[in-house]
This record gives sequence, structure tokens and C-alpha cells, in this order.
Amino acid sequence: MATETAKKVQNGDSIKIHYKGTFPDGVVFDSSEGREPIAFTVGEGKVIKGFDAAVLGMKQGEKKSVTIQPADAYGDKNPKLVLPVPKDRLPKDMDPQPGLLLTLQSPDGRVIRAKIDRIENDKIMLDVNHPLAGKTLHFDLELIEVKKADKQ
Repeated sequence: MATETAKKVQNGDSIKIHYKGTFPDGVVFDSSEGREPIAFTVGEGKVIKGFDAAVLGMKQGEKKSVTIQPADAYGDKNPKLVLPVPKDRLPKDMDPQPGLLLTLQSPDGRVIRAKIDRIENDKIMLDVNHPLAGKTLHFDLELIEVKKADKQ
């Protein structure tokens, strides 16, 4: 029985996995197809909580499909992260339109992706939520490799 457990993914194991992420309507938002599988240590928080949980108990070579709700992915959309910016703060040659994606830099140098949510008179409402916030995500997974954590 112990050898069977040892083959299943547990917290602390390093894994490589191929994935395809889709929305409920089937539209693909990300995939490792044509690329190297992603590699991470399970339970370290380097991937969304639902993805970490989905790989637990999988065996090398196993395929699995999971649906992850927003709470276990990128959270719900936060209305406080839709921020007003005066139109005159944008480059003069820009034609701001709802849905346009912008790359901003915070005062501390971090890069922030924002989407123009709407335009209100002399203000642009910028949505700085993660693009997948509020979305239910579906993943098709294939576990390529498991390296068991060293037991101290």
C-alpha cells in the first residue's frame, strides 16, 4: 500500500504537467500545447489554488479534467479595482476605447495590465483586476512527470 501512495502526487512533489485551459463555452484561454509542460512544486502556491488541488493524487501519465470556480482561481472581480483616470493622463495620440488593454507602471516599478472598462465624460475607468478574475475555468490535465519530495 505504501508504494501505491508513493506514486501519487502529494504536497511537496515537483511535477511537470501539460494543460489546456478553457472557459465554460469552450474558448481556449491558455495551453501548454506546442511548448514544454509547466513545472512546479505542489503546494508552494506558485499556481492557483484549484490547480494545486487538482493534481493531488494524480499518477504519472494520468489525464484528468477539472472545473475550477473563481474562489479557487483568481477570485471574484473586485469593483474597487476599477479605477478612474483623467483622460488627459493618457498619451495624446491614444484613442481610448472600452476593451483596450494597457500596460502601466506603478510608482514602485511593477508592471500592471489594465483594461479600459468604460469611458465617463473626462475619465477613463481602468479595470486592473486579473483578466481571469470572476471566471470559471476548465482544465484538461496530463501529468508528465512526478519527482517525489525528499523526506527528511
